[in-house]
Amino acid sequence: MQASDGPILTASAVSRVFGSGETAVTALSAINLTVEQGDFLAVTGRSGSGKTTLLNLMSGLDRPSTGSVYFHGDDLSQLREADLVDMRRHRIGFVFQSFGLMPLLSAQENVELPLHISGMPWRERRQLATESLQAVGLGTRARHRPFELSGGEQQRVSIARALVTQPEVVFADEPTGELDASTARSIAETLAEVAASRRATVIVATHDLDLAATAQRRVDLVDGQVVSQP
Repeated sequence: MQASDGPILTASAVSRVFGSGETAVTALSAINLTVEQGDFLAVTGRSGSGKTTLLNLMSGLDRPSTGSVYFHGDDLSQLREADLVDMRRHRIGFVFQSFGLMPLLSAQENVELPLHISGMPWRERRQLATESLQAVGLGTRARHRPFELSGGEQQRVSIARALVTQPEVVFADEPTGELDASTARSIAETLAEVAASRRATVIVATHDLDLAATAQRRVDLVDGQVVSQP
């Protein structure tokens, strides 16, 4: 899979249906969306509107029922599973609402984990993890375990872990959903800084309008359909 000069991600007439027959549920219907390199895009909508489903399709975690998702012009549904795994390990980062940190590992070790899995030598992964933690303002908290960190700090560790592989795209699914308003604003600012300073493309699914306001673009979903794309 090679980088191209066109959009980094494109969803073309993408629909996702779960189940079949009378019990079928349409989560997304005929979505068309183009994302350029360096975009900070917010996908907004109420719970059940299809935000997470869209992120799963655009990151290759799921396949559309109809339509196609293209990453640098390559149709994700046509890629081998090994290619998808490689893409998710090296070219895409993920941030989740529940942080997803390993409780017995320090912040440093949690951030290093993707590099460890990919077989990177320890000195190199230690250096990259240190830089990633410093980028989110947690350089002095590297030795702390998750239970010793606040919710906002845990989410910053999660962001640092997503950044450590130097991905082209970071997907964040409700990253402020478990945080208070003040902490949520700081996480929103961190994501905006990531998009600006690292030229990483950031796509965030959120119902937090303060977070959405920090994005360059916003797509609103209602019942699986785009109702506005400012």
